[in-house]
Amino acid sequence: MSIFRLYGRVLALLGSETRIAWALALANMALASAQFAEPVLLGRIIDTLTGAQTRGEPPSWSQLGVLLAAWAGFGIFTIACGTLIALFADRLAHRRRHVVLTGYFEHVLQLPLTYHGNTHSGRLMKVMLQGTDALWGLWVGFFRDHLSSFISLLVLLPISLFINWRLASLLIVLCVVFAGLTALIARKTQSMQSSVERHYSDLAERASDTLGNIALVQSFSRLEAEVAELRQVVARLLAAQMPVLSWWALAIVLTRTATTLTVLSIIIVGTLLHINGQATIGEMVTFMNFAGLIIARLEQSVGFINRVMMEAPRLREFFQVWDTVPTIRDLPDAVDPGRLGGLVEFKGVSFSYDGERMAVADLNFKAMPGDTIAFVGATGAGKSTAIALLHRAFDPQSGAIEIDGVDIRKFKLSALRRNIGVVFQEALLFNRSISENLRVGKADATETEMREAVSRAQALEFIERKFKGFEGRVGERGRSLSGGERQRLSIARALLKDPPILILDEATSALDADTEAKVMRALDEVMKNRTTFVIAHRLSTVRKASRILVFDMGRIVEAGTFDELVLAGGRFASLARTQLISAEPIAVPAAAS
Repeated sequence: MSIFRLYGRVLALLGSETRIAWALALANMALASAQFAEPVLLGRIIDTLTGAQTRGEPPSWSQLGVLLAAWAGFGIFTIACGTLIALFADRLAHRRRHVVLTGYFEHVLQLPLTYHGNTHSGRLMKVMLQGTDALWGLWVGFFRDHLSSFISLLVLLPISLFINWRLASLLIVLCVVFAGLTALIARKTQSMQSSVERHYSDLAERASDTLGNIALVQSFSRLEAEVAELRQVVARLLAAQMPVLSWWALAIVLTRTATTLTVLSIIIVGTLLHINGQATIGEMVTFMNFAGLIIARLEQSVGFINRVMMEAPRLREFFQVWDTVPTIRDLPDAVDPGRLGGLVEFKGVSFSYDGERMAVADLNFKAMPGDTIAFVGATGAGKSTAIALLHRAFDPQSGAIEIDGVDIRKFKLSALRRNIGVVFQEALLFNRSISENLRVGKADATETEMREAVSRAQALEFIERKFKGFEGRVGERGRSLSGGERQRLSIARALLKDPPILILDEATSALDADTEAKVMRALDEVMKNRTTFVIAHRLSTVRKASRILVFDMGRIVEAGTFDELVLAGGRFASLARTQLISAEPIAVPAAAS
């Protein structure tokens, strides 16, 4: 994305504030045009005074009065325009910054889990904060300085040519030299600044990664090593940044040198022209003021181009995320079905992550409302992929998944996921109060409803003992709770949501036997009267399943109840023997028959 296109997109994000933006732009135009009146009027006043002095007459007060009144009028006008710009530019930039930040945040939350799996959260945060800071700075700069600077240059040159083309040629040479120097330095620093921004991303990711694993850092005495590695990232960042700063420092020095030489040239050339009768003293004074104005505008322009070049890599990163299109999104005619019944059917479902190896292939099964369906198999067999397809983390390349006889792609994503509850292997909790974490399941839950849910989830005792109620904070990722406590709290959250379809993703695999027993009692409560899908490695957790589906290489190779599969002596029975689960008590009823 070129610099000009990038800057165009920055201005386009002003969006709904177009009316105010145009008002500010017009105020800038008026201000830029009016500022040139003062040097011209000053030159006219000086010519009036010197002319009267040459003739040995007193100056014409009526003529001076008109010039001074015009000067005062233009002065009042520029003050009014400046006040309008100062009053509204900051407000506009702040409003749009927060609107864009919120929009970016919403957009990122809608991106699929695969995107988040490949992109560090620290980088996404850095892109959001630095990108919106850059937008704010460019918006404010545009309305305060940049627009008026460029308009001033466009207005000044024709006026100066009209007044005295010989002196005006010196200003034109200054502008040409400035443009050449700026283009050269911009070309030199563009790729350098992109490298700098990559180092900033590395810094954000490294710091976020370390802080997110502080327990690991402290327990393995990694503090000094992590700090040393961060210093190395900072050192590489500074090594990349310094050449960029040096180039722009050179730009400032060369620009100021050129402007000084221009002022001296105006004095020398103006004196020669005056001697030859080709320029008045007033015109010389006017052009001296013009030179001061153009120098100020050129310095502002250097600052603007420097700012854009510095911010360009951040803005490119921002727009790269902003332009990422979610692979899973609502179809134009998607509907909200309300609360679903829970009849789930996979019809010839196949899916591949890379287009070569099938993650799941030709899945066909049906789960009736209230059934508990267990997915069993080795790691990588396709269990988690099948579940991910159910709540549309991905869409199958062939086949269809239906709920209550309707393809889930015809439902709005939010409506589909509102009907599906998930209890993850790792209990995911916000660094907020217990009540806020519970209300993720039901935003308007009352305290009575929360108390009932945590009681059914075997969590009320530790909440009252540790936190004296629901307002205690659980810490980052629930670190003030034990693993079993976190899991029971997540089960209570699922109970509050009360979805017709429930997914239990290895919900007890990381727990000790005593905690697992408590969590299993809680799971018995949450599984009542709803269609439940259980991913499990511990076969002891799927004894009560209505049906067990055994996965291998993305396919269902066995299906049946726990007893049926053990007696069948196939892959599931082999897994059961590996985990030292005795099949004899289960086989007795079958043998008796």
